Amino acid sequence: MLERYVRPMWAFVFRDWHLTRRYISWVFVFVFYAIVNSATIALIGKSQDDFRLTLTLLLGVLLWSFLSAMYNEIANSISYERWEGTLEYTFMAPVSRLIHLSGVSLFAVLFSVVRTAVILAGLVLFIEVSVNGANLLGVLVVLLVGSLAFMGLGLMAAILPVMSPENGAQATNIFQGVLLLVSGIYYPVSVLPAWVQPLAYLSPATYALEASRKLMGINHPGSTPERLAGAPLSAVLPELGILFAMGLVFIPMGLWVFSRAEGWAKRTGKLKRTG
Repeated sequence: MLERYVRPMWAFVFRDWHLTRRYISWVFVFVFYAIVNSATIALIGKSQDDFRLTLTLLLGVLLWSFLSAMYNEIANSISYERWEGTLEYTFMAPVSRLIHLSGVSLFAVLFSVVRTAVILAGLVLFIEVSVNGANLLGVLVVLLVGSLAFMGLGLMAAILPVMSPENGAQATNIFQGVLLLVSGIYYPVSVLPAWVQPLAYLSPATYALEASRKLMGINHPGSTPERLAGAPLSAVLPELGILFAMGLVFIPMGLWVFSRAEGWAKRTGKLKRTG
């Protein structure tokens, strides 16, 4: 079992780690930009002297930083392979696509956790907010469960660079932008146009945010700047159930869609193309 499944999966994790190390200067640049961008957004709430708005924006930037980084790592994994010239070798390797994509997804989760922690440390230099009374452990549970659904979305988006070497990577950003718009990251879903609001409930980020805001006690009338009235984990079981169900649906769907796209690319010679 260990030899057949776990070691090949970890091999992909370490391969992606070494690839990241090769371009570590770019990682520093993008993380620095993420810290500055996050601080800029969070300081909007600080400028209004509104601790609820500040917490809402802080939670939004951190949660989106984690989920979007994980989505990007998975969705663009094929683009990275194509740039490195290893795409054909990976698809010809004697491992199942499940093991390959599991390794990619595991690295994406680990990378996103570290990246979000660094961004949080950077935000502390700009904004001081008390989180006493917040259910931070519950928020972590929500993130872990929500990451399953985002893995599935990333797998589905990863087919775009397979199908279009020229424009696939850009198309994954369009998909990500739609998720950012409809999920209410920085505002309630209710402010969206009526025709857009139904799309919000197809995004796992919507439920992750709703649950996290409850656990943080952002909208609870008993919350004060000194102490928040965070809800217990039992209060967000409906959101957790929806997120888990999305993960159960999206991950197998993503694997199936990816396998179909892979077969099509091999038949049409798309793997050979580099641009």
